[in-house]
Amino acid sequence: MAFSRKHKELIVEQYGEWLDKSKGVFVLSYNKMRMPDVNAARARLRDEDGRLHVVKNRLFTRVLEEKGYQYDPKFWENNNVVVFAFEDAPSVAKALSEVLKGNQTFAVRGGYLDKNSLTVKQVTALADLPTLPVMRATLLGTILAPMSQLVRTLAEPARGLAAVIRANSEKQPSAA
Repeated sequence: MAFSRKHKELIVEQYGEWLDKSKGVFVLSYNKMRMPDVNAARARLRDEDGRLHVVKNRLFTRVLEEKGYQYDPKFWENNNVVVFAFEDAPSVAKALSEVLKGNQTFAVRGGYLDKNSLTVKQVTALADLPTLPVMRATLLGTILAPMSQLVRTLAEPARGLAAVIRANSEKQPSAA
């Protein structure tokens, strides 16, 4: 399908906006793409604030060049789908790996994280990282552990004194 010059300019502008907003970009090849597979992938990635788009290679490489991304022109000769991770790149990579399990339609070819090129191995390693909420919870637990231990240590003498007073009061006969 031929696009008019105006339509191509709009596509290039949209690609530029997506690249600017995204924390990570993953490039997939596709083979025998069926709409149910695409819709299922889009739905799963949307849950993690990721977007899957079939791109026009020539237009997308033009945007990559404008934005300062390094790329190999031969890499963009095949059919490509691009996944944009707008918030948390590891969670989108994890969702992407779930989509790819048992799916013959898509295959990871590489990606970008903060304008740095990623290999297939690096994208897989990124998917193995904990998601941002898990990392935050782990960090918070690490920070709070010494503080809660200090509070328990400071409260222990008062708790011991209260236990002695209570035991003493239970021993003495109540005044009736």
